[in-house]
Formats: sequence, C-alpha cells, structure tokens
Amino acid sequence: QLHLVESGGGFVQAVASLRLSCTASGRSFSTSAMGWFRHAPGKEREFVAGISWNGGKIGYTESVESRFSTSRDNAKNTVFLQMNSLRPEDTAVYYCAARVASSSGGYYRQESSYNYWGQGTQVTISS
Repeated sequence: QLHLVESGGGFVQAVASLRLSCTASGRSFSTSAMGWFRHAPGKEREFVAGISWNGGKIGYTESVESRFSTSRDNAKNTVFLQMNSLRPEDTAVYYCAARVASSSGGYYRQESSYNYWGQGTQVTISS
C-alpha cells in the first residue's frame, strides 16, 4: 500500500515556474509507475505526465510537453513535476498517482490504471 502526499503548489504569475513533489510512504514506490493528473474547474481530470518505475519511459500530454518535465528519485520515494512557462490555463488541482507492481511496464495515461492517489495540491496562475 502507498500513501501519496503532494506539495509545491501555489499562486504565481504567468511564465513563472513551480516544482511539485509527490512523496510516497510504503515499500512499493520503487516498482510503481507514477502519473500526474490535473483537475480544473468545469473540466474533467486529465493526464499531465507519466513516468515508469525506473524513469526510463516518460510521457506528457501535448499541451505541456515543451514546458513540463517529470522525474523521480526512488531512493527518496519522490516523484517531481517541474512546470515552466506556466499559463493561466494550467490552473488546476494537481494530483499524483501510483500504479504498483509496474516493474515490467511503462507509464500510463488512463486514470483507471492507477491504484493510489494523493490528495492534490492547488496551482493557480494569474495572467
């Protein structure tokens, strides 16, 4: 079992940067694929980025591909989302998610692929 806690959200102006962290408690993190999702008001929750258990496979949604990057430190049970050139449309609650026992796989874009979710962190971008 994993307990996920996001941090690093905040209120910033457009073109600024933020770095989100998601720290996991539990022994399954190092073999878990991780994902980042976001939920904006009036919209469905959407995939932002995913990373395989060893960081070897990474993927992004098209709208963030040139601006965001995800990475992980398995020794610290932490996954990161570096967000640069932020835009007002990036405003949302950001969630991390884990799919355990994924040492043979890649990353996953579907919400249903994940077993555990964090509580979310608010990111607000002003124009």
